[in-house]
Amino acid sequence: MSAQTFRLELQVQDCGVVHLREVGGEDMVERGLRCGDVEVRDGVADLVISVQWGDDIPFTVTLADEDPGADLDDYEDVMEIDYFSPSGRVLVEGFTYDWDVEKVVNLPPLPAGPGNYRLRYHVRGSDWEACGDDDHHLQIWPSEPAGPVVVQAVSQSFQCQVNPGVRFEDPQAWEDIERRALAYEEAQRHRAG
Repeated sequence: MSAQTFRLELQVQDCGVVHLREVGGEDMVERGLRCGDVEVRDGVADLVISVQWGDDIPFTVTLADEDPGADLDDYEDVMEIDYFSPSGRVLVEGFTYDWDVEKVVNLPPLPAGPGNYRLRYHVRGSDWEACGDDDHHLQIWPSEPAGPVVVQAVSQSFQCQVNPGVRFEDPQAWEDIERRALAYEEAQRHRAG
């Protein structure tokens, strides 16, 4: 397997969204197919991040020539969905009000050129609106078409998305969120050295 991983820093001015889009593509406003924190429309994939806005938001992208495997131990929520690339060339950008070519990251050509790709989006930290290194990791590889799949959904945030009427008043649920937040912070300190 051949894979390239890119650690990006993006500016997000609002909406808590990062876009994967075709180079030279246009904004599409119609609703698309959604799977958890990802919505795919023609030539665009919107990826929800754990914070509303910020400068230098860390975002990781891996381009691979085959399925690189899901990381279920380090992430709370993992989802997969198809993305069709008519050009085989994509870019990544945070949501901004004004287009700024300086803030766009052009990725290398997709491994198989134009065609169908699988997006696997890994997220952690959404329950406490955190945004640390590698908290958002998108994997992209060529794939036969397949339906959207929620591979893993652990966060309360994700549960509220799929069950919007659910209220988490259970003290145990909040204790679990707090315990995971403390474990996450400890892991971040350990990674920092």
